[in-house]
Amino acid sequence: MMNIAITRMSSKGQVVIPAEMREDFDEGDKIIVIQNKDQLILKKASKLDKNFEEDLEFAKRTEAAYKRYEKGEFLSMKSDDFLKELKKC
Repeated sequence: MMNIAITRMSSKGQVVIPAEMREDFDEGDKIIVIQNKDQLILKKASKLDKNFEEDLEFAKRTEAAYKRYEKGEFLSMKSDDFLKELKKC
């Protein structure tokens, strides 16, 4: 069954989840927020498996790296030079 309720966002970006929809949640629970165009999907983090959490972390790091790339914060180098740099690590 689908529940529908209306809530508001505060000036600080906080949203109250209606009481009847948070019965399965406890204070301090981690919640995953997924944006899909104009939808926000909330999922209890404890319900997800470890691989999904690792995938989310990878996606966050990839997005951050792409933003740095767009700002011109990356170096350009030949593949041989890149491999030499990798060996230093």
